[in-house]
Amino acid sequence: MNPSGLDGLIEALRCLPGIGPKSAQRMAYHLLQHDRAGARRLGGALLHALDAIRHCQRCNTFCEAEVCERCLSPKRDRTQLCVVETPVDMNMMEQTLAYQGLYYVLMGRISPLEGVGSRELALERLLARALDGEVREVILATNFTNEGEATAHYISTMLRQKGVEVTRIARGVPVGGELEYVDSGTLAQALRERKVSTG
Repeated sequence: MNPSGLDGLIEALRCLPGIGPKSAQRMAYHLLQHDRAGARRLGGALLHALDAIRHCQRCNTFCEAEVCERCLSPKRDRTQLCVVETPVDMNMMEQTLAYQGLYYVLMGRISPLEGVGSRELALERLLARALDGEVREVILATNFTNEGEATAHYISTMLRQKGVEVTRIARGVPVGGELEYVDSGTLAQALRERKVSTG
């Protein structure tokens, strides 16, 4: 049996991070009772985003063109490539104003418990990007979680075998912390104090 429109909306809202059944129910009732125009805008924006947004062919972040504006910018240092887990992490790095190089966004991290390995992250694309002839240093800025550390170790080993210089951001970021929740001053310090990865 198909769920009712209300039940379907509540269930759909539960896909958002941190939204449980009660929160989803409150959101659904709010949209239906107080903000139907907002609900239409939300639905339209979601459909447009799904149709228009793709992955940048160079850095793998979200964008509407084949290559994002950051990758095309002549002001960026093309010899440095910073590897992050998510677009949110990349935005946090940008907010530090301490980094002017380019990025590669993994869109995840190695997590065997979740069934995510190097193949799921398409690390061969990262390897090709790091070996493009312009990159001189790859900066690993994955989170200091168990999964982030495992990802950094794997990537460091993979790149060092190809003769690429690999550094890791320093631990100004708390162990177990995620870049999304770290203040920009701490993140800038961690970036300045990065060191060669021992992979």
